Amino acid sequence: MYKKIIAITILSIVTGLVILNSVKIKDIEVEKTQKQVNNTNMLTMMLETEAGTGNYEEVKQSEWPQDGYAFNESLSRCENGGTLSWDDNAKKVILNTDVSDKCYIYFDIYNPTLTELCAGKTLADCIKENVYIEDGENGLYYHDGVGTYTNASEEAGDNSYRYSGTNPNNFVCFGSDELTCADDNLYRIIGLFDDDQDGIYNIKLISNNSIGNSNWDSDNISFNSLIDINNGNNEYTISQMNNILAAPENPFGGNEWATADINYYINYDLFWNKLENKWQNMIATTVWNVGGNTDDNILYTSVKNAYQNEIVNPIENITYSDEIGLMYVSDYGYAASPGNWIIDLYDYNGSNNWMYMGSEEWTISRSTSLGLQVFNIQDNGSLSRYFVSNPDSSLNFRPCFYLKNSVLLNNGTGSMSDPFKISIKY
Repeated sequence: MYKKIIAITILSIVTGLVILNSVKIKDIEVEKTQKQVNNTNMLTMMLETEAGTGNYEEVKQSEWPQDGYAFNESLSRCENGGTLSWDDNAKKVILNTDVSDKCYIYFDIYNPTLTELCAGKTLADCIKENVYIEDGENGLYYHDGVGTYTNASEEAGDNSYRYSGTNPNNFVCFGSDELTCADDNLYRIIGLFDDDQDGIYNIKLISNNSIGNSNWDSDNISFNSLIDINNGNNEYTISQMNNILAAPENPFGGNEWATADINYYINYDLFWNKLENKWQNMIATTVWNVGGNTDDNILYTSVKNAYQNEIVNPIENITYSDEIGLMYVSDYGYAASPGNWIIDLYDYNGSNNWMYMGSEEWTISRSTSLGLQVFNIQDNGSLSRYFVSNPDSSLNFRPCFYLKNSVLLNNGTGSMSDPFKISIKY
């Protein structure tokens, strides 16, 4: 169910004209006539009884049809040759006649598509204004810290809109304009985020599928191997890429995102460089919070506390600015239905969580409790942490990024078979 535009007008007879009671605006506009409609019996309103049936019944009411109806111009008619049309901007019927006339006005049951409701809107505004109805409907929750549903007090309180539950319609086709979206181009909306609290939201996407598996960091990519891999790039570009791997080579790797192998993979070789410029231009440069925190402050606590300790008050205020990252622990935590939000993340089981893939994968957040470890999702859906370069910790990873707020909705309902199709407003 999506929000509809509601137009209610009240009919009355005043000095021979049908007008809007409260603001004195003509509800039926009469053109080229001196003998205007002068009796309510001259108007018969016919409403469709069931959508698409073509069956109508006469109604006696003093209001135009409310939400969910559309004027049927082909059926609407007048007995003495007058013509009727609907002015959608002014929300009124226009009668064109030269004589006094009796008219029949037909309305069909009609629910506009999301594409129609969101014409000219950004995808973020479309979701915020037309998909979000109230907490829980369409799988969306507004995290303002206020709500009447179970565990509403556990919201992040950052005024984000987040998708939660088993399988909401939050699919986006990214990287392809084909009519049928390939699996590799399917992404899902984590939520809408207003990091600057200025009312402008960016949509955060995550790939629906892993693009590979790897140690988080094992420092097995050296400057020389960068040259071999990227010998088509100029020296400056290679130098810039090497900054990601600037830490001394160490067989144990490191757990800082700035020097992680996966950082390089997704921001250059395995993901970013494979995108056409058109799609690269839709992705916003983002400041990622990568300071991390202790196991007690992330794993052995609820998602609200984990969010505070991961994003708001990490153990170190370390940020990294780039286009592509990985999911936060709290992203995964809030993707579960609200019934899970009071459970320690270590005890999650993946139930009612659309982000759960059923396999082990990395997050972007490091553990500061013991050695060089990073938080990850286990194959049973719980949260844990792994050493970054352990031979047994070659896990899946999914690119995660924010769309620019100028990205528009072209069409689609957000389902897996009909994902949102997007373009960018220049």
